[in-house]
Amino acid sequence: MELLHLKYFCKVARLQHMTHAAEELHIAQPALSKSIKMLETELGVSLFDRTGRYITLNEYGRTFLKHVEKALQSLEDATREVHDLATGTVGYIKLAFPVGSHIVPNLITAFREQYPDIHFQLLQHYEENVKPEFDLCISSLPLNYEHIQSTPLVTEQIFLAVPKGHALAHRSSIALSEAAHEHFIGLRHGHSLREMTDDYCHMAGFKPQHIFESDDPATVRGLIRAGQGVAFIPAVSWEGSTGPDISLLPIHSPICQRTIGISWRGDHYLSRAALVFREFTIEFFANASDEASSP
Repeated sequence: MELLHLKYFCKVARLQHMTHAAEELHIAQPALSKSIKMLETELGVSLFDRTGRYITLNEYGRTFLKHVEKALQSLEDATREVHDLATGTVGYIKLAFPVGSHIVPNLITAFREQYPDIHFQLLQHYEENVKPEFDLCISSLPLNYEHIQSTPLVTEQIFLAVPKGHALAHRSSIALSEAAHEHFIGLRHGHSLREMTDDYCHMAGFKPQHIFESDDPATVRGLIRAGQGVAFIPAVSWEGSTGPDISLLPIHSPICQRTIGISWRGDHYLSRAALVFREFTIEFFANASDEASSP
């Protein structure tokens, strides 16, 4: 049973689409189909149910995938552990960060000033129904994947951001219900901040009217500055990214906040590089939180 065939099988199993899997693997589709067929012949069972051009992982395939993923992960863990023993604090880190697009580049820059031999594979946007592969993940807590362990980094206040000159801009704080009739700018559904702030609006007795939705926090901020509406801005992870054309209003009812944490898979080997970065991140966010809370 060839290792390459097992890796090909995992890719096809995750995507359940032969053409897309071949494209991601950078091989010809006939070669991929032949590889899967050889694996099925060796096992003596079909791993996929095929209907025309569509394939679906069947009961045999689901059982086989569970064990193959564990075996491949064990092999990767062993490779990285041996590499750690041989080289020390070097290597790469697979870092996912669905939150913190403003602060994470500063975090990585500060880290690499001390550890220039550690490199990163960055994952910021991924499909909601696809479990991302990572060593570490900076996200809102809780992170609901199997075997996840997490450490909170910061609990940050969420402001209502309005353009300068807005009727509410002079206020020292507001009740969120006062924004019930505003035009909102926000991240699209699937982002944790969007789901959380929608819930806060419902607690305040209204459904927010979103006139702009985006995947990019920078676009949200730009539209506020352009006077196109109001939006929710987290105090730490987006801190310093608004500028003088935006007023940030504390919300006293309901209390709007979220906890950001760093997470890892407890059933995977965590490299020396990842351990060092995890500790560095905890200290970095503690300092950022202190600065954000200073007058």
